Amino acid sequence: MEFVNEKLIEFNNYLNGKKVAIIGLGVSNLPLLKYMNNQNAKITIFDEKEEEDIPRKLLEKLDKYNANYFFGKNCLENLKNFDIIFRSPSCLPTREELMLEEQRGAIVTTEIEMLMKLAPCQIIGVTGSDGKTTTTSLIYSILKKKGYNAYLGGNIGKPLFTKLEEIKPEDKLVLELSSFQLMGMTVSPNISIITNITPNHLNIHKDYNEYIEAKKTIFKYQNENDYLVLNYDNEITRNCKNETISKVIYFSSKEKLDNGFIVDNKIIKRCDDKIRKHILDTKDILLRGNHNFENICAALAATEKLVDEETAIKAIEEFRAVEHRLEFIREIEGVKWYNDSVSSSPTRTIAGLNSFDEDIVLIAGGYDKNLDYTPLAKPILKKVKTLILLGATSGKIFDAVKNEEDKEGKNINIYMADTLADTVNLAKKYSKKGEVVLFSPASASFDMFKNFAERGNKFKDLVNNL
Repeated sequence: MEFVNEKLIEFNNYLNGKKVAIIGLGVSNLPLLKYMNNQNAKITIFDEKEEEDIPRKLLEKLDKYNANYFFGKNCLENLKNFDIIFRSPSCLPTREELMLEEQRGAIVTTEIEMLMKLAPCQIIGVTGSDGKTTTTSLIYSILKKKGYNAYLGGNIGKPLFTKLEEIKPEDKLVLELSSFQLMGMTVSPNISIITNITPNHLNIHKDYNEYIEAKKTIFKYQNENDYLVLNYDNEITRNCKNETISKVIYFSSKEKLDNGFIVDNKIIKRCDDKIRKHILDTKDILLRGNHNFENICAALAATEKLVDEETAIKAIEEFRAVEHRLEFIREIEGVKWYNDSVSSSPTRTIAGLNSFDEDIVLIAGGYDKNLDYTPLAKPILKKVKTLILLGATSGKIFDAVKNEEDKEGKNINIYMADTLADTVNLAKKYSKKGEVVLFSPASASFDMFKNFAERGNKFKDLVNNL
């Protein structure tokens, strides 16, 4: 008998004639426009961009679906008397306009939350300050290797809400979930993973505590049959065990756990009642860096009840680094160039630095997310021969390194650049055979680029044209 998603049918019937607001014309919300129109909903679009900044083809699409729209900085002043509101991840549920509508009785949700509520299959969700995308991609690769019909979505891949009609109970949904997506959610995945929690996005979140609590939403609505995979080495994630009723699996690269997955002398092991089983030698995989070995542990923990060990190992051994994450570009005159543009925080760049034994020429700096760069200084002095800085955070990083130099009585070469092209030329000039040039900004991209991917692609183009 063919499966019918009764919950989805009920939701579609609910939408008929309802006043639906879609906030933000981003990637995750655009497919909703057609879907809501097909359900005979009355659609209104809100976007803080000015109308002249909206592509003409997009405006034509709004007209095609008879959607009303409000644009501009103050567009949400018109957010009144809606039945259901789909917010974009960047429009936090703490916005006053959203809270007022919710008090009036509106449902405030997101594309990803409704997907999770209506999906008929098992959901695996990954969050964390670092390592989300690699861990999510590893889990997806392991499931696909086993033969599951798996879907990849959330903060990675394509929006999946419009795929709900084809998703079956035996399928698997693998989602990367940001703090912005998790905030305000009232549903959690069946298997949840938190890779780590360190300060991030403090230019948007009210404070660090709000960011932490948003991350914890990934397990807040789990039950005693669900699983929660936690990083034992991170104090915040380790203590999440005290706040959940689900089954906890730890992973660690610093402790020899009695139970869980560990990295021990570059060997990944499964620990079960103090018996440690060798699973994988990290020299047999393509990923570099201890942080990636931790990501592998998290992926193994998340899939151990679903995939046999042999199949999981094959998938991991074949897995290549996700683009912009310690991505090898090319070797020039004995110097290896790596693109780590995704590193938008000091902790990510520290992980990148620790992935190499060679001397490093580091290119760093970018948009300021109000993060503390002091922890980055000591690893830079330890691993970096030449530091090249650009962007809004260049001064912060420079000051942190200089203060550490004064403490340690050590000096490295530091150069300031105005453009990404200048940094590449300086790195070419000052790098020596046997060294690594690492582009790992420790900062967001928004001072010069649309996102980290655009920044990373520009860096790769510059390097490939040397």
